[in-house]
Amino acid sequence: MTGAVAGAVPILTFARLTIWEAARRRLLIALVLLTLAIIVATSFGFSRLWTITNGGVPIGEVEVRLIASQLLVVVTFMFAFVLALSSVMVAAPSISGDVESGLVLSLLARPVRRFDVTLGKWLGLAVLVVCYAAGAGGLELLGVDLTTGYVPPHPVELVLYVAGEGLVLLTLGLLLSTRMAGMTGGIIALVVYLAAWIGGIVGGVGEALNADSLTYTGLATKLLIPTDVLWRGAVYAMEPASVAAAAKAAGPAAAANPFWAADPPPPALLAWALFWVLALFTLAWWSFRSREV
Repeated sequence: MTGAVAGAVPILTFARLTIWEAARRRLLIALVLLTLAIIVATSFGFSRLWTITNGGVPIGEVEVRLIASQLLVVVTFMFAFVLALSSVMVAAPSISGDVESGLVLSLLARPVRRFDVTLGKWLGLAVLVVCYAAGAGGLELLGVDLTTGYVPPHPVELVLYVAGEGLVLLTLGLLLSTRMAGMTGGIIALVVYLAAWIGGIVGGVGEALNADSLTYTGLATKLLIPTDVLWRGAVYAMEPASVAAAAKAAGPAAAANPFWAADPPPPALLAWALFWVLALFTLAWWSFRSREV
């Protein structure tokens, strides 16, 4: 037990230093302030739904909540993209920056394993990602609830799916950081993320048109990077029962709409997403361990 605790100390130390380093950057402070401003603005926008009229008659509570549920999907997509961008921007230079500055030489001169550095940085950044997803998501859902009375059917799952997207891109950025400069790795990770987004739409179109080539292309992108799988799960977690039923009635056509989900993600794809993160972290550790510094 003592050995396990002693072995965890360097990992936790690197995690704490990573959080501290990210927290002192102006980028993170600006992100928090901008997020709070967006939450206030969108909450005000949701409150204006009660002023919508139909033939001069204000719409009812059911209609307001239905509209709120669909607008919430769009707002959540914005937050998911911000989280994805932030995850890449903080992870891509995390190791390469230390290598370029020579800081890693002083770290590795001590009895510290490269595994400790890799896992510590991943844990520190993961804490930031989860805290942002939980904080921003919780405040936004609270604003929607207070202004419209709408609460998604699965709010906890919603936050977990969005946080999962951030963790996927964080892990990819960390892997690229072991071999590439921060700017290069960040751009590549974002391109892959957008490719996965487009691939999910292409796969949905393939299902709607019964085109196997397009369907397999979409599946390949989901296996390459499972962010679209997690996003579809987030959409399903936000949809009221009536919208989910309408998506299910639409059949394969619903799969072509990235803001509509008839069913939750298959357990096999969720298991693949977890395995994907573990596999890429292992690859990042191996890549850093084999790199000459």
